[in-house]
Amino acid sequence: MITLNVNGVPHDVDVEEAMPLLWVLRDVLNMTGTKYGCGISACGACTVLIDGVAVRTCVVPVKNAVGRAITTIEGLKQGDTLHKVQQAWIAEQVPQCGYCQSGQIMAAVALLTEKPQPTDDDIDAAMTNVCRCGAYTQIRAAIHAAAKA
Repeated sequence: MITLNVNGVPHDVDVEEAMPLLWVLRDVLNMTGTKYGCGISACGACTVLIDGVAVRTCVVPVKNAVGRAITTIEGLKQGDTLHKVQQAWIAEQVPQCGYCQSGQIMAAVALLTEKPQPTDDDIDAAMTNVCRCGAYTQIRAAIHAAAKA
């Protein structure tokens, strides 16, 4: 049995230690906001925060997340209030197909935690998630809007 701290709640899961964290979140804990994209850490659809750092969960064995604070897209909202990045995403109308957006949002939250007022260069360096729809201009605008919020 492995205990994970996900969105501030302890969860006991009976899985193999080598199972990717992505599948534990999606298939065992039913937190389907974290998406499967590529399985090789290239696209970022599976991004969550581990101890505040953006991590691609498709390549992280669950054993590496034990004793650490995991935050998924489901954990950003506080009560009825969306996180400022989620609010900016809506205001800037970022999503097109929406598939990559939870990973994009989580990466943006990590960026703004590290650099509360990022430059365009900071955003380009940190936001390496892939958006097949090409919403990068809107993503940048939303990050700047969230930084001002």
